Amino acid sequence: MNMIMIIIFMAGAFAVQMGLGFLQIKHFSKAYAEMRRIGKVAIGKKPGKIRSGTIVLFAVSKSGRILKAKKMQGVTVMATFRDLHGFEDKNIRHLNEEDMTHCNKLLKAAIQDAVSNYKIIMSGGVIQEKSSLFRNMMVKAERMVAVKK
Repeated sequence: MNMIMIIIFMAGAFAVQMGLGFLQIKHFSKAYAEMRRIGKVAIGKKPGKIRSGTIVLFAVSKSGRILKAKKMQGVTVMATFRDLHGFEDKNIRHLNEEDMTHCNKLLKAAIQDAVSNYKIIMSGGVIQEKSSLFRNMMVKAERMVAVKK
């Protein structure tokens, strides 16, 4: 009987997590659509494995001027997008450390990722996908199997 209760509890927790994840994705889509109506959108992220994750969105004009900035930073799926002040009217190509003095370390990393992504896309390049933890584990496992053959 206890095992059934544990399974029911785990299934319920999984369902709640899925629902909250869906709401967060919906919130991201809404924020992205709002920014997209303003201009091109540069997205930067700094995923958090143990610490909080961070996503930044910059609405950018054709000349590279930042029209609006938003950030989402938090540990849980309850994190929401908020306005990120201090970047309006600056050129995304020329952001530097001085422009980010009011930002924490994770936010700076996400902003630098957005700047890098913007520069790559605007020069006609393709952004390389970063390997996930699961993908890295699979590659190591494949190497170990290949060595044994």
